Amino acid sequence: MNPTILVIWVISWAFGTWYFIYGKNQQMAMPMISWIALCIYPYFIDNIFALIWVWIFLIILPFLVKF
Repeated sequence: MNPTILVIWVISWAFGTWYFIYGKNQQMAMPMISWIALCIYPYFIDNIFALIWVWIFLIILPFLVKF
């Protein structure tokens, strides 16, 4: 396992946990969906650049889509 990918996994889980807490407190679905995606997607992507781009997209997504 590449250490860079492992660091991205840890950061993804951290953001995912924050989105989970925020979505539950605000009763919003999009942060909860983003939480699930942030916790699952690193298992399926092996390319470091694709991993980073998907990570950035999932971090920004709850601010763009509100429901």
